[in-house]
Amino acid sequence: MTLTRRQIAALLADHGLAPRRSLGQHFVADPNTVRRIARLAGVGPGDRVVEIGAGLGSLTLALAETGAGVTAVEVDPGLAAVLRSVVGPGVTVVEDDALSLGWGALLGDGPWVLVANLPYNVATPLLVRLLEEVPAIARMLVMVQTEVADRLVAVPRAPAYGAVSVVVAWWAAAATVGDVPATVFVPRPKVGSSLVSLRRRPPPEGDYARFKAVVRAGFAHRRKMLRTTLAGVVAAEAFTAAGVPPSARAEELGLEQWCRLAAWTPSSPTPS
Repeated sequence: MTLTRRQIAALLADHGLAPRRSLGQHFVADPNTVRRIARLAGVGPGDRVVEIGAGLGSLTLALAETGAGVTAVEVDPGLAAVLRSVVGPGVTVVEDDALSLGWGALLGDGPWVLVANLPYNVATPLLVRLLEEVPAIARMLVMVQTEVADRLVAVPRAPAYGAVSVVVAWWAAAATVGDVPATVFVPRPKVGSSLVSLRRRPPPEGDYARFKAVVRAGFAHRRKMLRTTLAGVVAAEAFTAAGVPPSARAEELGLEQWCRLAAWTPSSPTPS
């Protein structure tokens, strides 16, 4: 079973709760939608799933229906108490903040699949942290505002392409796999959401901290030429050595070009 709109309203009323705007709480109130998300997550018996922002358990129940083992993380104490009563003993409920949670201690060795409905204000920093710090999570399916989804999956020259797009590409292959209308949420948000699949892959060779710093500097003023935005960050001769025109803008470079710029040293070979 999963939760209908009427059941969600009843659970909130019975426990004296209301969606908290400060936490970006919007509950999915459509059984078909949560079952579709569980199906797109590709999980089943033997899989371990960690869900972030479990709320009242709509998606949690759909994930448990697949036979996967589910660990549900919820930061709101009031919701966490209701969640435990809804999902029963077959789901592990963790009451904690996903941004500060000790993920290594919670998950141990992988692989895990992460499924989440993430509010706008935490989606990007949380996903970047998980990619950087939690290799036990092998793949993710996240529901985020479409604006955020566009940035996560953007390619060079796309309007949404930015530093986050490049950083995500270092760690994972990202793709939008579906859209979710605002009408299935309680309360109804003002914008639509999209489903993004992130599949972890071996990162490029090189110093990630250096790479990230160069990318962020390059996109700090995205309309300016890189010879201006990267002055003092990347040596002038690095552009020729990396095969990148100094007149290029940040939005024109793909992952491989950013990697070459960040990795350049005076002894680096010029690409043929």
